[in-house]
Amino acid sequence: MTARLAVDIGGTFTDLAIEKGDQRWTTKVLTTPHAPEKGVLDGVAQVLAKAGMAPSDLSLVIHGTTLATNAIIERKGAKTALLTTEGFRDVLALANEARYDQYDLNINLPEPLVRRRWRVTVAERLDNTGKVLLPLDEAGLREQIQFLKGEGIESLAIGFLHAFVNPAHEQRAAAIVRQMWPGMAVSLSSEVSPEMREWERFSTTVANAYVQPLMATYLGRLETGMRAAGVTCPLFLMLSGGGLTTIETASRFPIRLVESGPAGGAIFSAFVAKQRGFDKVLSFDMGGTTAKVCLIDGFRPQASRTFEVARVGRFKKGSGLPLRIPVIEMVEIGAGGGSIAQVDSMGRIQVGPESAGADPGPACYGRGGTHPAVTDANLSLGRYEPSLFAGGSLPLQPELSRAALAEHVGSKLGLSGDMAGLGVVEMVDENMANAARVHAIESGKGYDGRIVIAFGGGGPVHGYRVAEKIGVKRMLVPSGAGVGSAIGFLRAPVAYEVVKSLYQRFGSFDLAAVNGLLGSMSAEATKVVSEGAFGQPVEETRIAYMRYVGQGHEISVPLPPRALTATDVKEIRALYDAEYTRFYDRPVPGSDVEILSFAVTVRTLVPHVEPAAPVADSPAPKPIRTQMVRDTATGEVTEWPVYDREHMNLGATIPGPAIVAEAETSTLIGPGWTCRMDGLGYLDLTQEAA
Repeated sequence: MTARLAVDIGGTFTDLAIEKGDQRWTTKVLTTPHAPEKGVLDGVAQVLAKAGMAPSDLSLVIHGTTLATNAIIERKGAKTALLTTEGFRDVLALANEARYDQYDLNINLPEPLVRRRWRVTVAERLDNTGKVLLPLDEAGLREQIQFLKGEGIESLAIGFLHAFVNPAHEQRAAAIVRQMWPGMAVSLSSEVSPEMREWERFSTTVANAYVQPLMATYLGRLETGMRAAGVTCPLFLMLSGGGLTTIETASRFPIRLVESGPAGGAIFSAFVAKQRGFDKVLSFDMGGTTAKVCLIDGFRPQASRTFEVARVGRFKKGSGLPLRIPVIEMVEIGAGGGSIAQVDSMGRIQVGPESAGADPGPACYGRGGTHPAVTDANLSLGRYEPSLFAGGSLPLQPELSRAALAEHVGSKLGLSGDMAGLGVVEMVDENMANAARVHAIESGKGYDGRIVIAFGGGGPVHGYRVAEKIGVKRMLVPSGAGVGSAIGFLRAPVAYEVVKSLYQRFGSFDLAAVNGLLGSMSAEATKVVSEGAFGQPVEETRIAYMRYVGQGHEISVPLPPRALTATDVKEIRALYDAEYTRFYDRPVPGSDVEILSFAVTVRTLVPHVEPAAPVADSPAPKPIRTQMVRDTATGEVTEWPVYDREHMNLGATIPGPAIVAEAETSTLIGPGWTCRMDGLGYLDLTQEAA
């Protein structure tokens, strides 16, 4: 049996988990924002000590981080320039000319990551088939490079028109840059995001260039620190699409790490759903900074190839910087334990998206924070035992919570500190439930027959109330829920996805060109995966993104993972009509269909999971203590028994209201709910019929 370590850096806590066979050891440490590797190395030492292992005992380390996302949101990336085709200097600023709020006359749009002064152009031109219309002006390119050197640029993005079809000009420009400017970080749009639509492609390439020096430096420091600590095994990174890749690939394309932590949580939920045989699940992951919800059907999280970061309109689609990368599709809102509560100008309680983070943290941490956060609100309602928070490593101070809530929320609404806390918790629960409703509607799905899988430090605390609000009557809290995303890393395959554009119409389908492209994409993905697969068997999936001619958005349709035949082409067209009908109720007869892009994913095979067997009933344990808890639905304060999860027997049943406590989180069982520990040691909560 080999020991594997997973590390997830969040905005407040860094979670670590070691697994060896069927044994697991976990820990949480505060994130160290200014030197994230310090918190990681401290956590590694702690969890190894818990497991009684030496660093050399580890066979694999898997890491996920929000560092790239935070750098973009906080605008703390490298001094970046964009080199583009003459006449296209302002693509980043013009975007697609859409407005995310049609009726806001003072709308704020996201500022490009590159100042206009550093968006420079060079004469060159390809047509939409990749044919050279105007050769690259190498003399003009050298002049622009000299200008950018004088500006002190730290990273360069190169994005030329139609480079996704023919990358020759971008590759030649990069060669000249590296010749004249050794050591300069260069990102090519033909490598980062080889798809049509200039704004999205340039935005993704610029974002990659913006975070590349930071991420490459951080990953280098982390690897050096790990080696110095005696960890000699391979180090893999979690990708936003749910796969793992090597540190070398992650350093080249760090933009693919923007959702690496949340992706681990979705993988965790999918694995748990397969263990229990639940084919319709809502993954609910609430951490210290954000809450994430993701729909999982057939044991697979929803996938997407678009993502927005740094939205200027709160939760408003279209108000952020677009990224064209493979991601697990989810909704993420600023509603974590550290999210700050305040009263806005209209007298409404507002929670997040600002977060107290780990430094100074919520007021109750006693580390200098003066504004109330969600953790303060939960503490004021009696939902946490102050001396046992985070396994006892971070004792909380209730008096600081009540004072902060009274000053910043209660005094403005005529409420006591405790009632202000109730308002904050109810508001954050409603925000999360509303995000879940919108996510389901946008996905064309509902919540009938669905089960909530709650994890993260705050998921089991808020889960039952969110489930009530969206009409779900069953919730599962797996073991290790407090560090669920980190455990999810250990369930992820080594995988890599390649997406490229090749315009095709079914009326004039070029079978040879499509097969040639798919073959080269398969080879590219296989090469990346082989670096970390260590001989494990792999599987391949292929997808085409299609639409009726003249439409603006595509639908994904699966392709067979082999060379296509003429018969396949007819079947794929029929599959598109069927998928379109599923979304929009009817097809569009007589309209041709066009393909804009193809995606090929190669991944190692995940071991088969047998659904858990039922377990016989057993006696309920005795409570270890009681707590006075204020119910957020009624406002009433009653005595809730508290049980130790570690001492619950399989098959034991506990009626609500009650709390099941463990080191990294607590599970709240609301009034009218019942909790039973299943054969896997998971908490299975069901709401009684009204």
